[in-house]
Amino acid sequence: MGSKTISLDEEAYRRLKNEKNGKESFSDVVKRLTRPIEQKSLLSFAGTWKLSVDELKIMKTALKEVEGQFDDMFG
Repeated sequence: MGSKTISLDEEAYRRLKNEKNGKESFSDVVKRLTRPIEQKSLLSFAGTWKLSVDELKIMKTALKEVEGQFDDMFG
């Protein structure tokens, strides 16, 4: 496969270099960062997040706070 030369400013080069894993090439980094996002149905995520009891309590408390703010704003 052929190659192309591109120009990057110093900040862009630094960011790209920071994304490298081990002996990964810059081409590999660009391909990894720009690969198409796999489209999945939301239903495919059902049941994948296992909440602890403490996490569930925190989420319920946060939801109640948001509901209270919503009620205060919109009655």
